[in-house]
Amino acid sequence: MLDYLKNIIKNIPEKPGCYQYYDDKGVIIYVGKAKNLKKRVSSYFTKNHDDSPKTRILVSKIRDIKYIIVNSEEDTFLLENNLIKEFQPRYNVMLKDDKTYPSIVIKNGYFPRVFQTRKIIKDGSTYFGPYTSALSVKALLEIIHKLYPIRTCNLALTPENIKSKKFKVCLEYHIKRCLGPCEGLQTLEDYNKNIEYVKEILKGNIGLVSNSIYEDMQKLSEELKFEEAQKLKEKFQLIDNFKTKSTIITNANYNIDVYGYEDDENAAYINYLSVSNGAVIRAYTFEYKKKMEESPEELLGMGIIEMQKRFDSHPQEIVVPFYPDISLTKTSFLIPQRGDKKKLLALSQQNVKQYKIDKLKKAETLNPEQRSVRIVKGIQNDLHLKELPVHIECFDNSNIQGTNPVSACVVFKMAKPSKKDYRHFIVKTVEGPDDYSTMKEVVYRRYKRLMEEESPLPQLIVIDGGKGQLNASVESLKELGVYGKIAIVGIAKRLEEIYYPEDSIPLYLDKNSETLKVIQHLRDEAHRFGITFHRNRRSKGQLQSELDTIKGIGEESKKLLLRRFKSFKRIKEASLPDLEETIGKSKAKLLYEHLNNNDTIDIKFKS
Repeated sequence: MLDYLKNIIKNIPEKPGCYQYYDDKGVIIYVGKAKNLKKRVSSYFTKNHDDSPKTRILVSKIRDIKYIIVNSEEDTFLLENNLIKEFQPRYNVMLKDDKTYPSIVIKNGYFPRVFQTRKIIKDGSTYFGPYTSALSVKALLEIIHKLYPIRTCNLALTPENIKSKKFKVCLEYHIKRCLGPCEGLQTLEDYNKNIEYVKEILKGNIGLVSNSIYEDMQKLSEELKFEEAQKLKEKFQLIDNFKTKSTIITNANYNIDVYGYEDDENAAYINYLSVSNGAVIRAYTFEYKKKMEESPEELLGMGIIEMQKRFDSHPQEIVVPFYPDISLTKTSFLIPQRGDKKKLLALSQQNVKQYKIDKLKKAETLNPEQRSVRIVKGIQNDLHLKELPVHIECFDNSNIQGTNPVSACVVFKMAKPSKKDYRHFIVKTVEGPDDYSTMKEVVYRRYKRLMEEESPLPQLIVIDGGKGQLNASVESLKELGVYGKIAIVGIAKRLEEIYYPEDSIPLYLDKNSETLKVIQHLRDEAHRFGITFHRNRRSKGQLQSELDTIKGIGEESKKLLLRRFKSFKRIKEASLPDLEETIGKSKAKLLYEHLNNNDTIDIKFKS
């Protein structure tokens, strides 16, 4: 696989959408859909296609990959359908007719009918959909006709025909699924009230339906008719699919262009969506390198002119996030505040933001240092630091029930762990579990030594703890005369609050921000490093305390035993030959006899 394609696949988002494969001539050869773009596209290049020659040939011809992200899995079906019809890619199954996804229509006229259709006719009727599931449409219509007595016939129920008694009621009337408007037994006003309820349901306001179904289910359950209750539940689940309206296809039948815009210091990114007859049929994202101080309005205007020339698109209306610095004859600009056009603008903005993220990820893949610099700059901005925090240190205390108190200092350089610079501290001046005094001691010792060695000091210190530990650390920095020269913050464990010295109001970072992730990584590393050291020290202390009771076993022997057996329990379980192999025959015999003669003695460990 080409390195170019590998780089694209590596940065594809795990979101629903449609992907397009291009050949070496820039022609779309395949369009596909996926609820997870990354997994689906990757599978073409990681799986063996020996059993599918056509797929193998397709993959061999791919030279570029583009994709459009959408909001839901249902939208991927609709968008794929649009793109295949528009571009007719060589390796897609061709649509033999103009079949499209079904919609529900409330027909314009007297006593409107409600039914499923695949044709959109501009006759004043109201359309809802399209929907990706014909079964869901059928279930919804069935419920609607059960709840509201709406006619199913196609008779021309004009006032003149009703007055002349031209029609007679049918079976639907006798089974109470129609109130007989054909004979004037139901007024148009009363009938239209039911139509208004139906419109609310089709808009997604299905509270009326859900309440009715729930009551029927309860009644059937009380009558022990569980099979019928289950069928109602299944229908409700189908109807629930109509809550989300598609952004990809609407039934407004308008032809518009939609533009999304993002920029950074060096470039402007513009996404273009072409909407024909209410359906998205094209998406294209491109960028302009900034040469001077061009304004967003100027750059967006340049992009619109470029797209009109490239795709020969001249709609009467263009949807934009802000007004561009151009004027076009016979074309108006709109910044929508609500409705379908607002949703289309949001979709365009979502795609242009994803393009910007993907471009950044590709650049960072080729140059990993670029990512580190960006993250460090982000930390500086988010924490409002004077200096770039190239060198960060984090402290954490470890003690269990006050025994073997230790502290750990981990070091990050360019937002990455520098493990060779990690340090442990055995607390010397503090008795018992006193986190504040412990933190004060180790911070003082750490930076006093760095100053004596004339080693570089960090630009940022992170204290794993709340305001108490932070204030204790500040006291040490003041005693050393470096407070104010080094930035210092504390991180509370519960709510991820960032505390500053002499400020009672914490800073809350976005949970998805890279700054918070780096600080959490610092804290986790410090905790892991400290706990590991604490456990080793306790284990070593226990082992040495046990062996201290045995005459003839000196320091060197204890080290050899510790290195091989790791714990007192394993030494006690060891065979005489194993002990002899470790510390020699005479000492092994002495140790073995002592351990086996003291099985019933309760030896207390020293801390």
